[in-house]
Amino acid sequence: MIRPMAIAQEKPFYTAEQYLAVEREAETKSELFHGELYAMSGASYVHNVLTTNLAAALHAALKGGPCRVVASDLRVKDELADSYMYPDLVVVCGEPKFEDRHFDTLLNPTVLIEVLSRSTEGHDRGHKFAAFRRIPTVREVVFVAQDTPLVERFSPHESGDWLLHAAEGLAGELNLLSLGVQVSLADLYDGALVSA
Repeated sequence: MIRPMAIAQEKPFYTAEQYLAVEREAETKSELFHGELYAMSGASYVHNVLTTNLAAALHAALKGGPCRVVASDLRVKDELADSYMYPDLVVVCGEPKFEDRHFDTLLNPTVLIEVLSRSTEGHDRGHKFAAFRRIPTVREVVFVAQDTPLVERFSPHESGDWLLHAAEGLAGELNLLSLGVQVSLADLYDGALVSA
């Protein structure tokens, strides 16, 4: 039996304008990297506990100051590559700058935080981390592990490299130098370490 050859279908290419027009009407969120859409999936219980714990700690520590923490529905843009992403948490210091009058795409984040999951870790550490590093206002990028108390904080060095600072174990502490804020991993992982 002769089988027809499968024809590879090209993925559609989206301009920034096309992406924003589609995204603002969509019921689900997608990110844009180099013209290609990446659908975002829902988050687990542990992911949500970690995000909420960290947002609460940052809100309390930053209250009354020039910086604000914002949850995952705010897009950030890498202007050099016309990439749009939804970090799990964003901290912006000073006056927020937006792409347009919709006020839904932030251009000047200070700290970007991702809670990693098995299904998204490769993407978060790959395309997304590369895009985060190109945003000139970003001072720290943080990755939070879900299955063990481990937080990796990256900060730019004058050499152009990004330096890794890891905190591990419940006795550890996430030290966000750009914000002057410390969060204990015991507080961050409170209620998040559930057995399978």
